[in-house]
Amino acid sequence: MKILITGGAGFIGSAVARYIINNTSDEIYIVDALTYAGNMESLNTISNTKRFHFGKVDIRNRADLDRIFREFTPDAVMHLAAESHVDRSIDGPDSFISTNIVGTYTLLESARNYWSVLDKAKKIGFRFHHISTDEVYGDLDSTDALFTETTPYSPSSPYSASKAASDHLVRAWLRTYGLPTIVTNCSNNYGPFHFPEKLIPLTILNALEGKPLPVYGNGAQIRDWLYVEDHARALYTVITKGEIGETYNIGGNNERKNIEVVQAVCLLLDELVPVKPNGIDHYQELITYVNDRPGHDLRYAIDASKIKNKLGWQPKETFESGIKKTVEWYLANEQWWCRVKNGSYAGERLGLINKIAI
Repeated sequence: MKILITGGAGFIGSAVARYIINNTSDEIYIVDALTYAGNMESLNTISNTKRFHFGKVDIRNRADLDRIFREFTPDAVMHLAAESHVDRSIDGPDSFISTNIVGTYTLLESARNYWSVLDKAKKIGFRFHHISTDEVYGDLDSTDALFTETTPYSPSSPYSASKAASDHLVRAWLRTYGLPTIVTNCSNNYGPFHFPEKLIPLTILNALEGKPLPVYGNGAQIRDWLYVEDHARALYTVITKGEIGETYNIGGNNERKNIEVVQAVCLLLDELVPVKPNGIDHYQELITYVNDRPGHDLRYAIDASKIKNKLGWQPKETFESGIKKTVEWYLANEQWWCRVKNGSYAGERLGLINKIAI
């Protein structure tokens, strides 16, 4: 196949790109605006192959999208480009409305224009796969409830509301115009190449420097943690085997409280980096509770039985195996995260927001 991947220089998008190049014979074209979280260095291992193409393009630019569809002639679109995360959306919702809603609309129209004139065989085989989040469902009150594909939407933040809106647009373009779309909603991702403002990499890097490890509120918020390479494999399974019009929830089957995640990282660092900064005996001494963020959802948990039963996918990594691989990757790839922290990866000094992003 020839697959157009939007947001392919981001955390999940680059994992998808690496998976496709390393495990298939498919050709990919990455579209990315290279905003703060887009990092071409996350694609270094695959960028020299002839099956890799890249365009620095904003998905709100219809002319550029039309040109790429016309020149690359993709068989499928995997749409991951989005502004994220919750904290940034609280501080500045404008870009989330513009990119996640208007950008998705623009991409849908460009894809529809391209798809509408394909020959019959290519038209039948075309897929538009929209990658979304479990945050569109809001949060769960009980300890045993799970998000299913039919859970009503109840977004809590500007970020999740903008993603919910984009999900609705994608489904409307199927219903109204017949554009062959599929939607997936995933739980919290973690793993290699994760931007260092997110909870797990922030904890790792702050601990190594002897800085406080900030935890919102009492740290009791629960998330289902999905190793990013498992997610990439799931997304490729959906684009190749999924049914048009279906939604698939993708989760890691690894519910953990935020404080438990931070503690697990600290215990691994105690083992792997025994020489500690600032004279501390254990990294957990750096844990610092901070004021909770507005509208913080308490619990997300995915029921991923549909994708397992229908498409045969399930995660390979447990939380224990995935978090160990993640910590070891950051310890072995200091050059990558140093360049992200000082902004040199983007050609300018961006700095690192010392916030938790989950």
